[in-house]
Amino acid sequence: MEQAHVIRHKHFVEGMSVRRIARQLGLNRRTVQKYLVQSEPRREELAPRPQPVLGPMAPRIEALLDEWGPRLAGKHRLTAPRLHRQLLEEGVTVGERTVRRYLAERRRRLSEVFIPLVHRPGDEAQVDFFEVLVDEGGVRRRVWKFLIRLMHSGRDFIHLYDRCDQPCFLDGHARAFAHLGGVPRRLVYDNLSAAVKRLLGLGDRELTDRFRALASHYLFEPCFARPGQGHDKGGVESRGKSIRLQHLTPIVSGPALDAISAAVRKDVERLWRERRHGDGRLLSDLYEDERSQMLPLPAAPFEPRCLTPVAVSSGSTVKVGGAVYSLPEHWARLDAEAWVGAADIRFCCRGDETLRPRERPGGRRIEYRDYLAELSRKPQAVRQVAPELVAELGEPYRRLWTLLEATHGGRQAGRILAGVLGAVKDHGQAPVAAALEDALEAGAFTLEGPGNLLTLLRHLPPRPVLADSVVPPVLRMVRIEAGCAADYDLLAVGGAS
Repeated sequence: MEQAHVIRHKHFVEGMSVRRIARQLGLNRRTVQKYLVQSEPRREELAPRPQPVLGPMAPRIEALLDEWGPRLAGKHRLTAPRLHRQLLEEGVTVGERTVRRYLAERRRRLSEVFIPLVHRPGDEAQVDFFEVLVDEGGVRRRVWKFLIRLMHSGRDFIHLYDRCDQPCFLDGHARAFAHLGGVPRRLVYDNLSAAVKRLLGLGDRELTDRFRALASHYLFEPCFARPGQGHDKGGVESRGKSIRLQHLTPIVSGPALDAISAAVRKDVERLWRERRHGDGRLLSDLYEDERSQMLPLPAAPFEPRCLTPVAVSSGSTVKVGGAVYSLPEHWARLDAEAWVGAADIRFCCRGDETLRPRERPGGRRIEYRDYLAELSRKPQAVRQVAPELVAELGEPYRRLWTLLEATHGGRQAGRILAGVLGAVKDHGQAPVAAALEDALEAGAFTLEGPGNLLTLLRHLPPRPVLADSVVPPVLRMVRIEAGCAADYDLLAVGGAS
């Protein structure tokens, strides 16, 4: 650099010729002429440098890569030391560093070139699930973080779920759109099974029915990354990692997953409102521009449940998602529908419906109130499930069972409670509960009590009698008389004659 300055000064300032400068400095005239054209030294290669060692063996290295390519999968990859050892075994003299440089240049040459993209207001959002850890009720659990990221304003919506399945996937969209106040025009996904049933040729995909229903309801365009190319939606990929490190580290805790989710979402929103774009504008101001360009929310909300046909067993139970649920006893051996949501399941059968909280795989949700008719006929079964049953029925049934066990023993207590359950089946839980309170106050259900179940029946309200106004006119004249033994004697005499 200093020599170039001397040459240019002698020529342009002192007026010396090229020949004189070259003779004085001991340089070639071409060198002097080069520095008169350029003000700093630069190395220019007019042709690739020869590679006397690597050049002849490059075809062999490429052949080995092609030959071993189908035998590589997962974490099994071809390294420079392994390739160098193979070349030495074949009698090729080459250094490991040379092989390493060749592989690095080959990777550079074949690597994908990423294009800087433009994210316009309201146009694009990216979606993904991420696995995280939380402490729920003092127990460390693995849960799934659903994340939608608006690419123009950088606003995020997150919600934590027990599972990474289609009901949670659909529920996350419904929650996100309601939270954001609009729908992005395009949503970018990887090829997760909740949205894509299978890949077809030429980049086409067969979508799942429920995902197509979601896209049709909100009218957004679903877009998908290339298989195995997660960087096609790199915005949500990097944001999912940063949320885990910034807002879920150290591992957050709370009494329930919904409370943890709400707290993390609030923290993410707070920091987002403080951040600025590269041009100095607040991200919240960018979001106002973006919201005006988003699609409006539909008038009717989307039902994010997924239908699963189920067959009710002889025990009036079904298995959904690896968990067992009890259903009303009169549904036994029938076909039913399970509308699976993110947090609960709605079961439907012949016009009847019942709702159950969703259990984790391997769990059981048995409600013995579903079996009152059967339990009223099976005292031994009542004895086996009595603690769980009275816990569901509450007071005074819990107090009744404690009293019966103490005064009559388990066997007789089961028989008496079975009779009480028969009354519940006939009269309803609330009237029987009130009658039980009165009977217990009267000292019934003890060894010295006045008649146990008979005392309970005396405290039950009489069954309502239909008024004439609600009876159809054609049936009002019908009278049903009670039979007696004398009537049967007359019939017997008439039959003998």
